Amino acid sequence: MDFLVLFLLYLALLLIGGVVICVCAKTHYLKGLVRGGTQIFSYIIPVCLQRAMLRLLHYLFHTRNHTFVILHLILQGVVYTEYTWEIFGYCQELDFSLWYLLLPYLLLIVNLVFFTLSCVTDPGTITKANESLFLQVYEFDEVMFPKNVRCSTCDLRKPARSKHCSVCNRCVHRFDHHCVWVNNCIGAWNARYFLIYLLTLTASAATMAIVSTVFLVRLVVVSDWYLMTYVDDLGHSQVIDTVFLIQYLFLTFPRIVFLLGFVLVLSFLLGGFLCFALYLAATNQTTNEWYRGDRAWCQHCPQVVGASSTRPQVYRNIHSHGLWSNLGEIFLPAAKHAERKKK
Repeated sequence: MDFLVLFLLYLALLLIGGVVICVCAKTHYLKGLVRGGTQIFSYIIPVCLQRAMLRLLHYLFHTRNHTFVILHLILQGVVYTEYTWEIFGYCQELDFSLWYLLLPYLLLIVNLVFFTLSCVTDPGTITKANESLFLQVYEFDEVMFPKNVRCSTCDLRKPARSKHCSVCNRCVHRFDHHCVWVNNCIGAWNARYFLIYLLTLTASAATMAIVSTVFLVRLVVVSDWYLMTYVDDLGHSQVIDTVFLIQYLFLTFPRIVFLLGFVLVLSFLLGGFLCFALYLAATNQTTNEWYRGDRAWCQHCPQVVGASSTRPQVYRNIHSHGLWSNLGEIFLPAAKHAERKKK
């Protein structure tokens, strides 16, 4: 089987696996698969190696560390180094527009600014000093966020839409998720930075994929490679086809084709995550609320104190007030301005 077919099959399985994980994430199927896979590996892998893996996974995903931040910067540096070293120079020789070639660098600068802001900005940590302020921001729905509930770790009253992050060991206002890539929680005060960071990262990957593709296509046209012929296994002369041409390009420019494949897959993955994030912003939901939203019956949520009826209640998003109002809440968080006025 040709290398290209195997490579495309690998990419297809990777994308299908990602989609399956996203679909199953809100069901019990994923937990069952993980549990079953863990049991199988427990019989194969030695106990000492299992403990070492668990310690490593705990360090990477359950403690605050800069591993993924460093990995993010290294990958970004490698991609842009390859782009500068090969693609930029070749494109100049083919008379590409300079502004067109500089666009990925402009996106990189903006991306690094908002990446830094996402890393260092307080997401909305709830303390004794601002607890009463946050309690007034959102209405309690008495289903997912009931009143008079205290955080068992921080011993603070939990405002609506807040959650305690076990990684950062703090309660966060309008908690969305903990992102290992920025080593920080995403909450009310840095969600706008994270959204722009994700947007520019997706745009830079897509722009680089477009530039690389246009370069290879123009190179094929200028060099008349699509008119070439080759001799097959039977000794017959054949006109070069698309599959053979791609393999020829891979052998001639392996790093450029590999870079193109990497940023292309990255564009699809980031684009999917960006669409999901924009959907949540447009509907005024957080990832935490979206994940817990399918648990529609009240018995799956904390019990409402003093509930007079045992009839199950259905969760409903009461915080959405129209597209522009929802987006305004992301980019102009009310509690942030209220705290500044108070100071």
